[in-house]
Amino acid sequence: MDFSRANILITGGAGFIGANLARRLVGQGARVTLVDSFIPEYGGNEANLDGIRDSVTLNITDVRDPYAMRHLVRGQDFLFNLAGQTSHMDSMADPFTDLEINARAQLSILESCRGHNPGVKIIFAGTRQIYGRPDHLPVDEDHPVRPVDINGIHKVAGEWYHLLYHSVYGIRSTVLRLTNTYGPRMRIKDARQTFVGIWIRLLLEGRPFEVWGGGQLRDFTYVDDCVDAMLLAASPRADGRVYNLGGDCVVSLRTLAENLIAAHGGGDFILKEFPAERKKIDIGDYYSDDARIREDLGWGPKVALREGLQRTLEYFAPRLEQYL
Repeated sequence: MDFSRANILITGGAGFIGANLARRLVGQGARVTLVDSFIPEYGGNEANLDGIRDSVTLNITDVRDPYAMRHLVRGQDFLFNLAGQTSHMDSMADPFTDLEINARAQLSILESCRGHNPGVKIIFAGTRQIYGRPDHLPVDEDHPVRPVDINGIHKVAGEWYHLLYHSVYGIRSTVLRLTNTYGPRMRIKDARQTFVGIWIRLLLEGRPFEVWGGGQLRDFTYVDDCVDAMLLAASPRADGRVYNLGGDCVVSLRTLAENLIAAHGGGDFILKEFPAERKKIDIGDYYSDDARIREDLGWGPKVALREGLQRTLEYFAPRLEQYL
């Protein structure tokens, strides 16, 4: 699609995926507005906007503010709705905040679009977490939805709000169920966004990182491939559709750790038993069947895992302090 001179709103725009998406769209000549609250526990980081800060409009507000969102959605051609609370443990400790961000705020955004810009196209960032513990592998979009934590339940609600508003009100929406996205600009100060982030931090600090269990199978999507999928999902062909994203390969967590150390040229990890409080909400093995988006939109991962890990380490090595 041609995004030149398109008006685009990205919620969570100073976060990991949002900032990478913004860079791509700025490069294509789009007029980009970013919404981010910069709440410390979440992903927004000024460093993510280095090099594009003067090319975007940044609005520091919270998607939970309906008055701000009513103003911001006006005149937008596309809304990439990426704002959310991603920590599974935080959702269990504070379920009401997770409810506000991942469910109520999503409904509020859609109501703003219905009232003030019903022609906007929305691409919503969902998650593979909603499937819960898989009945079969790989997991396709028709797999039962059976989340194992509060975060997953609220993400289901956010996703279904978008699909409902598409079917009932004609607000064009597409849902992408993301799986283990990684790459430059991810949160690395802790494991709130992904465990890979804290692995990278500790590795660059010269400290061993912990691998819990080690045998669980996963697939991983490099952020540039994720951005490719989001731009393709803006097409009318994707309206009302749900798509899994996947990776170029399936690896155990232990193999991932070994690949990360190899990409860094050294380091150590410690294998540990899975903590009891985390085991209750762990989904075990998971990897995606992403045939639907390949067939419908021609998407496929281009960046191999080893190359993606290398690029990620090279990005963070000289910028570590900016992300801590």
